[in-house]
Amino acid sequence: MHFTLSDLMIDIAQNAAESGATLVEFEVQETVSDEKGEFRFIIRDNGKGMAPEELERAKDPFVTDGKKHPNRKVGLGIPFLIQTAEQSGGGWDLQSEKGKGTTTTAWFDTANVDTPPVGDLPGMFRTVLLFEGPDELVIRRSRNVGESYEVRKTELSEALGGFEDTGSLVLLDRYLRSLEGGDDEDEETVQADA
Repeated sequence: MHFTLSDLMIDIAQNAAESGATLVEFEVQETVSDEKGEFRFIIRDNGKGMAPEELERAKDPFVTDGKKHPNRKVGLGIPFLIQTAEQSGGGWDLQSEKGKGTTTTAWFDTANVDTPPVGDLPGMFRTVLLFEGPDELVIRRSRNVGESYEVRKTELSEALGGFEDTGSLVLLDRYLRSLEGGDDEDEETVQADA
């Protein structure tokens, strides 16, 4: 089971990264008002996609193609997504076309007691950016009206000189946390560490 929504998103994003896609787009939207809040994510890839019958099988936890993970007898990513979204007063949508890609959307009522906590979004974004596979991964994040940012794997990799060394990974983590408002270090300190 997934302890946070971030855990759930990593699972779905990994599916997209392993789909043969050259582009994965990841949108995370969060709205909060006095009456309710919603957390929504959309993961879109241009990978191999699924035919209608494959899409139906993907929703069944007791079916797996045995190719991606040869020793597994079950495939739980999509079924856990469906269960979590429905239990938390949210919903889901899964669209796929063979040879064109897949779009997975899920939304959650953040006031519902059954909605898992969001978890460590910057850490989750860092993990997703490090997945092998797609040439480009784009993350778009928005909170309420007017608060948003976008990061691209290719631009970050170029700015950091790749993701192969610890220093680059530390800077990547600090940068993503600063975008979420979670890193109080000023820009000079981060640049000095580089």
